[in-house]
Formats: sequence, structure tokens, C-alpha cells
Amino acid sequence: MKVLKFGGTSVGSVENMSNVKNIINDGEKKVVVLSAMSGTTNQLVAIAQNIAEGKPNEAIDKINKLHETYFTTIDSLLNNDQINKRVKDFVSSVFSFLVECTYKDFSESLENHIVAQGELLSTYMFNSFLNQEGIKSALLPALSFMRIDEYNEPDLNYIEKNFKEVFNNAIDSQVYITQGFICLDDSNEISNLQRGGSDYTATIIGAAIKADEVQIWTDIDGMHNNDPRYVENTKPISNLSFDEAAELAYFGAKILHPQTVTPVRTDGIPVRLKNTMNPNAFGTLISSETTEKGIKAIAAKDNITAIKIKSARMLQAHGFLKKVFEIFETYTTSIDMITTSEVAVSLTIDDDSNLDKILFELEKIATIEVDKNQSIVCLVGHSIVNHQDTFKLFQILQDVKIRMISYGGSNNNISLLIHSKDKVKTLCKLNDYLFELVTL
Repeated sequence: MKVLKFGGTSVGSVENMSNVKNIINDGEKKVVVLSAMSGTTNQLVAIAQNIAEGKPNEAIDKINKLHETYFTTIDSLLNNDQINKRVKDFVSSVFSFLVECTYKDFSESLENHIVAQGELLSTYMFNSFLNQEGIKSALLPALSFMRIDEYNEPDLNYIEKNFKEVFNNAIDSQVYITQGFICLDDSNEISNLQRGGSDYTATIIGAAIKADEVQIWTDIDGMHNNDPRYVENTKPISNLSFDEAAELAYFGAKILHPQTVTPVRTDGIPVRLKNTMNPNAFGTLISSETTEKGIKAIAAKDNITAIKIKSARMLQAHGFLKKVFEIFETYTTSIDMITTSEVAVSLTIDDDSNLDKILFELEKIATIEVDKNQSIVCLVGHSIVNHQDTFKLFQILQDVKIRMISYGGSNNNISLLIHSKDKVKTLCKLNDYLFELVTL
């Protein structure tokens, strides 16, 4: 059985929902994971923010407008009067709940409840649409089986056990629909897998049921060799290894959640990236297989902060690195890049929410320099650190000031830290010249 995930754009209009229906209606049993309709999660986050700021009237105004948008979509999608009414009743109950939330004290738990409604709305609507179109489908509530542990990692034993129970108790169907993104935490409170988490949901389920394949359907023909938002004439990559895809996702390729390939990697379950608007395109196949060596793709990660930490004790500062890393661990802040010398370490973080606290602790043991507005440009490909032409990238970027280089930590990744104002120029220069290297 396959697991197919469709993102917010794929279910963002009546036309696109019809495309999804045609894609999944092939006579084979499958699990379908859906995101919220495009724009809905942003609106729900804004509603939660209004509540946090003590602006209930602004929140209610947004709720009413979003309610009207859903009713308009329902009238276009569902021409069966009975199904139309049933879905509108459900949607109205969701928006009544959201109005009730405006009278409550704000908390993270309340925000998680609010944001979760997007996936509950999209899956109920789409399941009803399939029923109207004569396709046997069943709704599997993700909150009945999807849970993360105290480390915010998927609780795979719990998920596998409870998914099977929910699946076996569902009516026999061709399509089994569930929500992406949302889950329970280790206290059984509603939580989520962060933005883009529907991809992660799909591969977690894929691992739990030992799926034949996981398909991620979006609005682009697979993973491109550069960022098409900034660079012209990018091309989809037909094949990537799990390692290559993981590097690209972590370092900024927006098409995939950073943790997407982790659950399926051990069992070698392939992940295929496809375009809902162009289903005949090959897309990108991510698997255990490695293809040609050399640079395959470039990604960029923004909002990076670089910190240079110089030991106050000068040479041979015993335990210096240990103390540095303990500070970042205390404030649960991940490090992306790192370079070291005998008396100093430079590193980068993408989460500066605890930066002031981290700097306060670091200044007790070191002198500190901080550079914000940085970007990491990541070049990915199988064994690129060993490729005979990789050195040429430094010739290409002679007029770009490179703050840090990470080379050799992974055979599949070379990362460059630059100022964000140079990002687009760097991506374009690399795109114009670098992909010629892999054929030399």
C-alpha cells in the first residue's frame, strides 16, 4: 500500500481537489494525508495571535471571513444537497469553537487547538467530496494514532499500534484519509509537527505500515537543482539518495520538511515528489540508490546568526568546547555549521529566540562576536568533497565574501556562510557555472 500526501495548494481550490481525486482514483488502496487548504493555517495563526494580544474583535472578524470562504468553497465543491448541508454543519461547528476560543486565556495549548482546525476542515470536506463522487473513502483521525514523545520525536511504537487499530476498525475503503501536521504530545495534548509537517506525517505512517512508497504531491515538478524563486531555468532532479535529500531539506529546500526522509530511511521505503498540477511529470525519486558523483543541487537557508567565540584563557583551554556546547544544549538551540581553531570556535544557529541568554553565558568564558543577517548556501551531491572539480566553486565565488566554510563534515555537503544580501547573486552565479562541473 502507498501513502500519498497532498499539500495546501493541492487542496486549495475546487479545481485542485478535483485533480487530487483523479490522481488517487486508480483502484488501488492507499492512505492519503492532507494539509490544510492553502492560506488557512496562516489565518489560524493570525487568529491565535489576535487572542494573545487581547484583540478578540479582530480575531472574530478573521474567523467570520474565513467561515464565509469555506462556505463558498463548499457550494462549488458539493452539489449533493444532503452532503453539502452535513459539511456546512461540521464547518460551522469548527468556527463556533474558534469563536469560543476568543473568550479564553491565551496559552500554547490553545494556539495548538486553533491551528489544528485547518487539517480537520480539509480532510472532512475532501472525504465528503469523494463520497459524493462515488469513491469509497474513510476518515482516520490522526489524533487517534499520531503522537510525539517528550523529545518531540515520533513515538513509532505507539503510532504503529494505534494506526493499525484505527485502520482495522474503519469501513473497508479504497482511500483512507487522515490529517497531516497535527498530533498529540507525550501528555496527550494537541500539538503539531511544525510547518511542513504533513510531509513528516506521511513518512511516519509509511514507516509504520511498511508502505511500498510514499508520495509527496505539491505544486512543483520535484526537487529542483536550485531555488526557482530566485533563479531562472532551474531543473528538477530525477533521483536523489536519502542522504542528499536530507541535506537539501535541512538547508532550505522548501519542498520537503527537514525530517521527511528520517522515518523511511532504515527500511529503504522510497519517497517520490510529484506535481499535482502536472501528474505525468516524473518528479524526483528519493531512495537508497546513489547515482553520479558531483554537485546535484543548491539550497539556501536564511535568518542565520553567526557567533565567534574566543576562549578567554588563550591556548589549551581544557574543556572549552565542552562548556560551549553545554550552553547551547541548555537552551535547546541547534548548531548548523561549526569551524574551530585552538582558541576559538565559530558556529551558526537558525533559532535566535534564546540568543541573549546564550550570549550572557558565553561571555563568562569567552569574548564574543555576533553577525546577523547571514545565509547558508548548501551544495549537495554524492561524494562531492572528493569530486575532482569541486575546488572550482571557490573560483566562481571570488567576489563573494564567504564568512565560513564547512567542508568534509559530510561527503555529500559543502556549506558556505555568506551575508544574506549576497544570497541571490551567489545562487545565480553557481547556477550559471557550477552544474557544468559535474559533466567535466
